[in-house]
Amino acid sequence: HGGLRVNGRTLSRRQMLAGSALTLGGLSLTTSCASLSGQRAGRKGPAGFKLGVCDWTIGRTTQPEAFDVAKRIGLDGVQVDFGRGAEELPLFAPALQQSILERAEQNELEVASLAMGTLNEIPYKSDPRAERWVERAIEVCPAMKTDIILLAFFGKGDLLDDPIGLDLTVERLKKAAPKAEDAGVTLAVESWLNAEQHIEILDRVGSPAVKVYYDVGNSHHKGYDIYQEIRTLGKRIVQFHAKDYDDLYGRGSIDFPRVREAMDAIGYRGWFVMEGVKMPLGVEESCRYDAEYLRTIFPPRV
Repeated sequence: HGGLRVNGRTLSRRQMLAGSALTLGGLSLTTSCASLSGQRAGRKGPAGFKLGVCDWTIGRTTQPEAFDVAKRIGLDGVQVDFGRGAEELPLFAPALQQSILERAEQNELEVASLAMGTLNEIPYKSDPRAERWVERAIEVCPAMKTDIILLAFFGKGDLLDDPIGLDLTVERLKKAAPKAEDAGVTLAVESWLNAEQHIEILDRVGSPAVKVYYDVGNSHHKGYDIYQEIRTLGKRIVQFHAKDYDDLYGRGSIDFPRVREAMDAIGYRGWFVMEGVKMPLGVEESCRYDAEYLRTIFPPRV
């Protein structure tokens, strides 16, 4: 694709979507200029939506440079992964925390949340290192100016059809929850489980510090009715991943205007973090396309 044609198509698509979104839900949309000032005004409170990207999606896992890329794409922030290690994780190092935060501030961006992708290989349900790391991760949040840690339960950490692993996970979360509560930090479970199974975990743990990280692409991929699941989970969702396994956003199988309606129904405002799968235009151009599309439905001021 030539750059001009791509950009031309994006622009006309934005205009088209803006029109359809207005008729769909009476959404208050902003122009690009208003959107920039809105981002800054929106930082003070959750009046609208902030768009972020996972640092691993843009090939900058646990690297300060992730914020340079996010700035070029036109985003509000980055979800920062703790990285990988045998005994220690890279983000436990104060020097790295500092350099990531400095780069975020230079770019006038924020840390949307932290993530422990390493739990997919070193499972929380069975490895003592994972349990220790989650406790330490809680202490990292204030330094990184965020209060959410995504706990990943995929790969070796999958909880689906593993009642024993699920029981152990509940016990470990029960132990970690008081520390998270005291720190004002939320441990956010992201897994292949459906809404009811997530609610069961949260009810058994019984702490306001344990919630759900909802990935619209993953749950749709599993065949769940994501538009109903969002409503079922309600305030138990602390943050969202934007994802579509089939194409760029708006061209695949996720109906993002319906996602917005579901978010409105539960009163959700805040971060929508892009975890891109399909990158037909290359990483940065695909993320820019996705972000421009999402802005028409999830504006910084509502």
